[in-house]
Amino acid sequence: MSDTRKIVIDGTEVEVDGALTLIQACEEAGIEVPRFCYHERLSIAGNCRMCLVEVVGGPPKPAASCAMQVRDLRPGPEGQPPVVKTNSPMVKKAREGVMEFMLINHPLDCPICDQGGECDLQDQAMAYGLSTTRFNEAKRAVDDLNLGPLVETHMTRCISCTRCVRFTTEVAGITQMGQTGRGEDAEITSYLNETLDSNLQGNIIDLCPVGALVSKPYSFTARPWELTKTETIDVMDALGSNIRVDTKGREVMRIMPRNHDGVNEEWLSDKSRFVWDGLRRQRLDRPYLRENGRLRPATWGEALAKSAEAIKGATKLGGLVGDLVSTEAAFSLKQLVETQGGVVECRVDGARLPEGNRSGYVGTAKIEDLDDAKFILMIGTNPRDEAPVLNARIRKAWNAGADVALIGQAVDLTYDYVHMGTDREALVKLQSHDFGPVKEAASVIVIGQGALQEADGAAVLAAAMDVVEKTNSKLLVLHTAAGRVGAMDVGATNEGGRNAVSDCDVVYNLGADEVEIGEGAFVIYQGSHGDRGAHRADVILPGAAYTEESGLFVNTEGRPQLAQRAGFAPGEAKENWAILRALSAEIDATQPWNTQAGLRQAMVEAVPHLAKIDQVPENDWQALEIDKLGSATFKNALGEFYLTNPIARASELMAELARNAKDRATTQMAAE
Repeated sequence: MSDTRKIVIDGTEVEVDGALTLIQACEEAGIEVPRFCYHERLSIAGNCRMCLVEVVGGPPKPAASCAMQVRDLRPGPEGQPPVVKTNSPMVKKAREGVMEFMLINHPLDCPICDQGGECDLQDQAMAYGLSTTRFNEAKRAVDDLNLGPLVETHMTRCISCTRCVRFTTEVAGITQMGQTGRGEDAEITSYLNETLDSNLQGNIIDLCPVGALVSKPYSFTARPWELTKTETIDVMDALGSNIRVDTKGREVMRIMPRNHDGVNEEWLSDKSRFVWDGLRRQRLDRPYLRENGRLRPATWGEALAKSAEAIKGATKLGGLVGDLVSTEAAFSLKQLVETQGGVVECRVDGARLPEGNRSGYVGTAKIEDLDDAKFILMIGTNPRDEAPVLNARIRKAWNAGADVALIGQAVDLTYDYVHMGTDREALVKLQSHDFGPVKEAASVIVIGQGALQEADGAAVLAAAMDVVEKTNSKLLVLHTAAGRVGAMDVGATNEGGRNAVSDCDVVYNLGADEVEIGEGAFVIYQGSHGDRGAHRADVILPGAAYTEESGLFVNTEGRPQLAQRAGFAPGEAKENWAILRALSAEIDATQPWNTQAGLRQAMVEAVPHLAKIDQVPENDWQALEIDKLGSATFKNALGEFYLTNPIARASELMAELARNAKDRATTQMAAE
């Protein structure tokens, strides 16, 4: 039962939940209250005092609106609603005093500060501060921290809002940052000067309201007003995080998260945020043909003619759909290959995902269901690597009292969980368990790709779905490939799976760099980077990366989202759908569309739910037939978090992060 209260804010009466703080009540009334330490996704610190308001009839001093609840206010003498003022002379004087106090030690280095133009302190000093100060003492200085290759620190600018400390502790689940000292000696520091061991650490750059924490790779390369901002979708994992790509000319300068409560809230993993330097390196910018064992540059006419000749002469044609491929490109490749009597496959990692059964390859849970779950079971997955932002969401549920259990490799997930075993036997035991109280509680079962990649993957999925039915739970299939669900939706699969393609004499490889293609096959590779796929190719057709073409991506919960083009592909590289359309004309099987809009229309006609952008369709439950499980232990799908795809492997920064992670895992600290 909600506890609604009436409250008068600046003369306007509003009715709000009594559990809200005054700053939240002001937001509901459409009134802006300045703040530095308060953040709606972090715990309340109440230490910057910028959000002071006047409570009429309350104490004769301003109150911190972030730390006082509406239900704590007293009504007027005759029962009138409590009155709060955010623009009275008392509040104005208090805010000016707080701002003056903040700027005592803050250096005046705005012209050379990387936060310039996006600085909360700058904006609020203009709006609420004084133009003079009464302090003439020397300013203090603080040593900068080394937090690693991602976050650059200028700690003299720090205003001790503690947002970074609260984020790393509460959301990222690491305990390497804290505040030491008191008064003028208080400073934010890291434990024993450690670098941050988290794949979510880049978020503290967004959280910092001043220029104390800035992006090390981006610093001094551009100012915010020089950048063109494009709202799009991330493809580094299957979560489908909403991002903003900032470009300067043709180059991507940085990637930042956008808020989406249903997907990534406002967080972003470090790989997604910092992989942009990989978009510039190792690029395929012109077609190539292999002659006498060596690749030579070719024209588009030569490359398409050679590809068409191979396809026409194929005894058996196969198509592979890579992990970063948009749904339109997968649909187009399927149409091209199948009209030539070939087979196409998107499950290049060998995952035994059921064709045509959306409840089996997507599940029935939304990502948001994790927030309210009382019990979360994970099978064969390490979400800290496979989807770091999703792992933070599970941690949030754990913080709220959810019980978490894991069947699979025991790893550090940043929260406590019950480890139920590492092999199939643990899953069999679970099937025969009496789930009494769990049936009544909201529960979610998360199954990873590592659980589905062995020969008995279909039986593992069937057993997991059996547990879902017995516990009255929801199922979430956690994918590792951004393009996989969309490719499954358009039917880019065949009964033989990946093995059916390995038997082909001509293979059209659309960005599948994680798969080995045997000797003897003629390989046409279409992709953006000179990675493993290009090394094996006989013809290379240069395609666009995910920031260089628009496309539809369906995330791990089955939500179609639209990625927008932020720039153009380098050199002679073309958009992926356009290459396939041009090739179809060469093999005398011209595809019936001339634009991406036409292709998308044909795709939506074939798969109607793809038209429901940013909606999660409900999937009809189709349980799989229970089969005998093997005896293998569960292995996690990702071996190396930072080097999972061609763009990441082309990035110098990702290589450095991978080295650091390896060193951290092998170096032992001396016990002195």
